[in-house]
Amino acid sequence: MQLPASPIKPMLSTMIRRALDAVNAGTALRRAVKKDGNVLTVGSRRYDLRRYERVVVVGAGKATAPMACTIERILGRRLHSGRIIVKYGHVVPTERIVVEEAAHPLPDRAGQLAAERLRALASSLTGRDLLIVLLSGGASSLMPAPAPGITLVDKQRVTKQLLRCGANIGEINTVRKHLSNLKGGRLAESTKATIVTLILSDVLGDDLSAIASGPTAPDPTTYGEAVECLKRYRVWSSAPRAVRKRLEQGRRGRLTETPKPRSPIFRRVQHHIIGNSELAIAAVTRTAREAGLRTIIHSTTLTGEARVVGAQFGALARTILAKKDPVSKPCCIVAGGETTVTVQGTGKGGRAQEFAVAAAKAIAGLPNVWVAAIGTDGTDGPTSAAGALVSGDTLALARRLGVNLDSALTQNNTFPALRRLRSLITTGPTGTNVNDLYLLLVL
Repeated sequence: MQLPASPIKPMLSTMIRRALDAVNAGTALRRAVKKDGNVLTVGSRRYDLRRYERVVVVGAGKATAPMACTIERILGRRLHSGRIIVKYGHVVPTERIVVEEAAHPLPDRAGQLAAERLRALASSLTGRDLLIVLLSGGASSLMPAPAPGITLVDKQRVTKQLLRCGANIGEINTVRKHLSNLKGGRLAESTKATIVTLILSDVLGDDLSAIASGPTAPDPTTYGEAVECLKRYRVWSSAPRAVRKRLEQGRRGRLTETPKPRSPIFRRVQHHIIGNSELAIAAVTRTAREAGLRTIIHSTTLTGEARVVGAQFGALARTILAKKDPVSKPCCIVAGGETTVTVQGTGKGGRAQEFAVAAAKAIAGLPNVWVAAIGTDGTDGPTSAAGALVSGDTLALARRLGVNLDSALTQNNTFPALRRLRSLITTGPTGTNVNDLYLLLVL
């Protein structure tokens, strides 16, 4: 992990490491799943493995490789086979589970082919088999399975449109679920096996239908809502013709809806959340208090436009310094969430970096004040950075170096600006993926 030079670097490094350790996907799965002889325990449910002819693992997500390693060790020889899909560069060695790589956040051909193989494996199972599904953030993009009449190019185009227009992940997934053969409960629909789904959640509130677009969960959304989403963000008319045709046919009842909450399919499905951002937030909070900082959790559900929320978060520092409210210094304000970015420029950046740049403007000139914004999976947007650390001196430094932070935000080009300011936080793949983490330190 590489952090910018700063007086708080040692403390911040400890905070981030402990946060990531708390939500390590393999460790989280090991806490949730136990095997004693032939009995597999998942949460409060027990499975007698002697009842099943085959135990098979499938899954997708940026953090599923360490989950796969752990489930292999737990199941041992009882594991028949498996197949998971991870983001490029996130592979770890496995023995019986095949790990394939694909693109994120825009799906690619490798992901489509891998998803077809994954679906074929699941569909080959019978009611005498046990299917363990591993999911983490990023799975929606990593396992594209276009519905009949939809091409991968269609899905790439509509996904890019939704990402650029600032739609939140729930809205994006409403559309994707109705263009897929796997999402929105379709994976559960494709197999007769008993299903146990183990989830590292990157969705606020741990909504099962939203995490990874809910491949084994009931889908409460409809074709009509998918149409409304595209129209609300004014991309309906420019969306691929095949996409509009399918969604309109579905809205009119000419296509079968995704499986709904009362479907009998889900009587043979168990979902278990093995970890979420609250664990990371709790670890950071403990670490800050151990360091002698007065620490409060501002929010675990920050949402909204990254630059707006970042400015508001940074502005808390002025309130603290002026009124000692909501806490007096030295202090640490902790938050988690998932902001969005409405792309209007052609630059390179991510939501954590836009959050940090907006916060830097808000805390400009304040001594001993820092804001850190971090994507817990180690990649913020299409960049090599996890996020950024800024201080009350960042804006002045930018002016001395001729870096225009206003332009960086306008052009969605925060990555080059923060790189020149040496403010980027880099971690590489972290083995986890929960919501973003935000820290305000006033010392």
